[in-house]
Amino acid sequence: MDGLKPVTRRRFLTWSGIAAAGALGVGATQVNWSDLLARASSDPLPPGTGILVVVTLYGGNDGLNTVIPASDSAYQSARPDLAYKPSEVLDLGEGLGLNPGMKGLKGLWDTKKLAIVRGVGYPQPDHSHFRSMAIWQTASPKSPSTTGWLGRWLDASGDDPIRALSVEPVLPPLLAGEKTAGASLPASGLQIPQGALGKAFLALGKPQVGENPDFARAAKSITDLAEAAQALKDAKSHDPDPPTDEERSKGGSAGGRGALGAQLDLVAGLIETGVPSRAYSVSLGGFDTHADERGTQQRLLSELDSALTAFTERINRSNRANDVVTMVYSEFGRRVRANASDGTDHGTAGPAFLLGQRVLGGFHGQQPSLTDLDNGDLKPTTDFRDIYATLLERVLTTDPAQILSEHPGRLDALLTA
Repeated sequence: MDGLKPVTRRRFLTWSGIAAAGALGVGATQVNWSDLLARASSDPLPPGTGILVVVTLYGGNDGLNTVIPASDSAYQSARPDLAYKPSEVLDLGEGLGLNPGMKGLKGLWDTKKLAIVRGVGYPQPDHSHFRSMAIWQTASPKSPSTTGWLGRWLDASGDDPIRALSVEPVLPPLLAGEKTAGASLPASGLQIPQGALGKAFLALGKPQVGENPDFARAAKSITDLAEAAQALKDAKSHDPDPPTDEERSKGGSAGGRGALGAQLDLVAGLIETGVPSRAYSVSLGGFDTHADERGTQQRLLSELDSALTAFTERINRSNRANDVVTMVYSEFGRRVRANASDGTDHGTAGPAFLLGQRVLGGFHGQQPSLTDLDNGDLKPTTDFRDIYATLLERVLTTDPAQILSEHPGRLDALLTA
């Protein structure tokens, strides 16, 4: 276990060695809006093309207090002060319920557009944040790799970095290939002109009766840009519940608040505009909850819930509703038994979420036993590469064997063909 050392994304990238050997080695590309809008105009993504949005939860989210076996006596016994009561959770059936901070996702579950893959992990789990996250992002459990799984997809599908785009502060290792790497558009770098120039800029986005369709699309792009910038500004300046120093010490240090809503607003605008990106990376940190977990995690899950719900509703109103699939994962779950500080320590298996119109909602994979444990840890029942293979095949239309070293697993019932 890593103890209570602060776990930041920069430390992960530095310690893993992947950024230097991968993304930086092949020349990671930072792009701006003018680059992307030009590509949307000259080479728009054809309708019906699959788009994958990857949401990383840094710090190791506690899966047992996310998808909660509240009626299981073993769960209640292992976490007497940390466990949720059956009356507190959002019922999913099969003795499981969502964390009470996830009401929006419960609505998606009820409409069969949320899939929960249970017991997700990898063979011979590692309790280190850095090693485990490196395994998830490279899809290489047995030996270290200098390329990410989506970076290898870029290598296999062409040398255009814009096809995979991060809107995080730095390029994550999962987008680093051997020959090329994804592009980066940090949300924090998005600026709109101010004053008279700013007013003139925004006026360009107003629709006009009878205008050329190409002009209308360009105008909408400007409006999307302004809305994304405002969302980022609001997220930074008017956070109704900013984390305190004490909250940061109880999990917020594990990546910090990621302004996930602003990141996903930016992604939604890019998708609507027709930018030819097929894979996007966003993230939220703070899940390293070794102490006083319940309040910290529920706050973070509420932020995740509101960001994902708003993003999904916006995409569903667009002409890309059937194209977009969103996956949410964390590097590991937590141990079954609570520690002495009303928190949980580094564990193994946890749930992954998939959202979208093509998702076949419901449970996938077997729920791990709370009594048949591996030295206090859950035994993984689903290999995370099974999810990746399905996404590569069904969303990114690529032969998974090229990316995952002949890994045979699939979750065929997860997505429509």
